[in-house]
Amino acid sequence: MVGSPATATLVLNDKVVVDLEGETLRLGNGDAIALRPQAFAVLRHLVQNANRLVSKAELLEAVWGGAAVTDDSLVQCIHEIRRALGDQRHAVLATVSRRGYRLSLEGGDERALGGPSIAVLPFATMSGDEPHDYFADGLVEDIITNLSKIPGLFVIARNSSFGFRGEKADPRTIAAELRVRYLLQGSLRQSGGRLRMNAQLVDGASATHVWADRFEGAVTDVFELQDRLTEQIVGSIEPSVRRAEIERARRKRPESLDAYDLYLRALPHAHANTPVETDKALQLLARSIELQPDYVAAHGYAAWCYEQRYLRNGLDPADKAAALNHADIALGINSDDPQAMSIGAFVRANLTQDYDTALEVLDRALALNHNSALAFGFSALVSAHSERHQRSVEHAHKALRLSPLDDPLSYHPYCALALTHLFAEAFADAARYAALAVRANPGFSIPYAYLAASHVGLGNVEAAHSAARRLIEVAPNFSVGGYVRTNLFRPYLMDALATALRTAGLPE
Repeated sequence: MVGSPATATLVLNDKVVVDLEGETLRLGNGDAIALRPQAFAVLRHLVQNANRLVSKAELLEAVWGGAAVTDDSLVQCIHEIRRALGDQRHAVLATVSRRGYRLSLEGGDERALGGPSIAVLPFATMSGDEPHDYFADGLVEDIITNLSKIPGLFVIARNSSFGFRGEKADPRTIAAELRVRYLLQGSLRQSGGRLRMNAQLVDGASATHVWADRFEGAVTDVFELQDRLTEQIVGSIEPSVRRAEIERARRKRPESLDAYDLYLRALPHAHANTPVETDKALQLLARSIELQPDYVAAHGYAAWCYEQRYLRNGLDPADKAAALNHADIALGINSDDPQAMSIGAFVRANLTQDYDTALEVLDRALALNHNSALAFGFSALVSAHSERHQRSVEHAHKALRLSPLDDPLSYHPYCALALTHLFAEAFADAARYAALAVRANPGFSIPYAYLAASHVGLGNVEAAHSAARRLIEVAPNFSVGGYVRTNLFRPYLMDALATALRTAGLPE
């Protein structure tokens, strides 16, 4: 995956204006500089991957598409680019011996990449068996492909990261050469008929582990095993990187925060799903959107926060209108962010009850990133609200498989499972999943309602009253009538749930 520069026009070597859209170079006085199309294509790729090492193999693949050309063709293009830029000292376009080239832009990694960046290094095979080498390489390629579908994550191309095969260099050195924040490393070992894999996500600046885990499986169906391992690794990396990025944003000085940092700082408050935390999230998201009005990820979370405030703070029509407005931006015709699409679809489903359209959007989001625990969690909830029980259960369990135990949004699939079993009158399972949702997010009020209703169904009156008391402690203004007016479920389901909540002792 390649990155995108902050603008389609930039200045190199303090004097040459590069117009990527018009494919032209000119001096400050307007004089044009000639550059062959192939050389400009090389320059474009270097600009789009600025401040990191780009291998010769990556450039040959990007510009010539695998056609049989010699290194001389690339070398000639590099010479032409340097001549056009007046870069005789190679200060802007440097050659990294036996590795490739690096184009330097002012502003460093964050402005060049605009978010977190990762390189997946070749996995080591402990047995030295050639078939295992092929399996390891195929696994890494699948991981790179699937990571590239995560919005906002810059993933280094295979040809560049594979240049470090077999090297024992310090992770900080590799991260510095590739200009990335994170490295994914791994190793494979076979024992009998099973393959064991260790994987570590490393912070490139400190060489500390962000995440590590062990995976294993039978080698009887190597392709099925490769798919399963890819799913587990990518599903774990997304929330791990998100947590690391949130911590990075928290450490930045307030005066240096940009739209992305403000968005990151808002996420823990949004995930808490309580009135006080929701207001904090909205303040940060408003500042983020003010700095970058087309930031669809921030609009998606703003939509969800306004939806939270509408449903749990008096059903104010202004909050509903704001939620739908931000959701429409997140779902705009040019949106290709599966996270923003998932949140926008969830918000519209809850506020308009147009479940069919919401599920169509969620299916598109999952097609863009089929390893997103967040998208599967929202899909499970919309399916539960609209009585698609089988889909709800399948997507909830998929979200939980993809999501690590400490994912702050694991209460979504648990809520979906609690609702689905509650509607099916499987009250014991409903109570179990409601309790897991409460444990995952004790400050979120709604799972206590599901827990109370489940215990009413089981005839556990004291347990139902206990859940009701805990609900009032978390949400003192909760009332059965107010919950009914949220109109989240079909009337006959809402009526049955309201009756159970009254039995549990909750106020009308």
